[in-house]
Amino acid sequence: MNNIRLIVLGYLAMIYGQACFSQMVKDDFKSSETTQSGRKFPQVNSEGRVRAGILAPEAQSVKLDIGGKKYDLKRNADGFWTGDSEPQDEGFHYYQLNIDGASVPDPGSLYFYGAGRWGSAIEIPAHDRAFYELKQVPHGQVREQLYFSNLTNTWRRCFIYTPAGYDNNTTKRYPVLYLQHGSGENETGWPVQGKANLILDNLIAEKKAVPMIIVMDNGYATLSGDNKPFNPTPTGPFPFEQVLIKEVIPMIDKSYKTIANKYNRAMAGLSMGANQTMQIVIKNLDQFSYLGAFSGTANYPKYDPIDVPTFMNGAFKDAHSLNRQLKLLWLGAGTKEPVPFPASIAAFKSMLDQTGVKYQYYTSEGTAHEWLTWRRCLNQFASLLFK
Repeated sequence: MNNIRLIVLGYLAMIYGQACFSQMVKDDFKSSETTQSGRKFPQVNSEGRVRAGILAPEAQSVKLDIGGKKYDLKRNADGFWTGDSEPQDEGFHYYQLNIDGASVPDPGSLYFYGAGRWGSAIEIPAHDRAFYELKQVPHGQVREQLYFSNLTNTWRRCFIYTPAGYDNNTTKRYPVLYLQHGSGENETGWPVQGKANLILDNLIAEKKAVPMIIVMDNGYATLSGDNKPFNPTPTGPFPFEQVLIKEVIPMIDKSYKTIANKYNRAMAGLSMGANQTMQIVIKNLDQFSYLGAFSGTANYPKYDPIDVPTFMNGAFKDAHSLNRQLKLLWLGAGTKEPVPFPASIAAFKSMLDQTGVKYQYYTSEGTAHEWLTWRRCLNQFASLLFK
């Protein structure tokens, strides 16, 4: 009798819990800006919950995989599966569906290149999204630049942002920011997920940033005859550094109206791109005056105290010289960055403090290793350039 009573009480608790959950979830779901035109799902509500839906009548199990957790979807009589996630952080998130054990993109979502593949993503509206929204301001252009790399013996591609009015004034010349993506992403990251063009359009329209050109290239490169792509070392060059310095910068200075000197050239990147940026700028101080590292440093993933005389071949041991050559060394990261990023960045900052190298540090509140962090970083960093 006691066992039966416990079973009944457990069942009633489960039903009550489900009812309470249903009542707690706000039913104000709307299509996301990443939902394909004409599709109903994916959706997001005011709590940041994601609702996925897919027709899969032959499937036995469908799950929504987002934020490191899988959520079971429920099937209706027509074979249409739907289900909700827990509230997600503000910003842009990659996700996928898991159908009978196979992870696949959501056919209702636009596709983005991230995590080494084309896949689904959803935008959770951020409270401060105004700085990267499409507004009634003069807009620049994002141009696709194809070029043949003799170093890699392949055709490559970069995207070029030119500010509003670039084509109208034939005599005006512009400074350049070279902006790099992160691991598992490519040259589409910043102009698509990062909304770099909209961020600069808005900054320039508000007179918070100097009109500039932005070059967004693919950070992965393999030299002809080599089988080792991006592999930075403290002392020697790596493939993308050679492509950028020997091929991309000369091409941009020849093809675009740039101010072709180090004082009007900056470089920044996120995560892997931050590592690349530090390696390239510090070893090519005759080419750059501004360095921006978003969610990454050259010592990643190590977080032990940095040995200044040996780190990057002693590049940071002469603070006076470095401070004179760099107009700005800028670091930024989210408050929810995963291990080991916080410790690695802290070790790098400690080294800068120890040596007396000047820098600025920005904290993105409530964000992790994700695009909202990096959009905010670009917004802050770009406003300080070339002034």
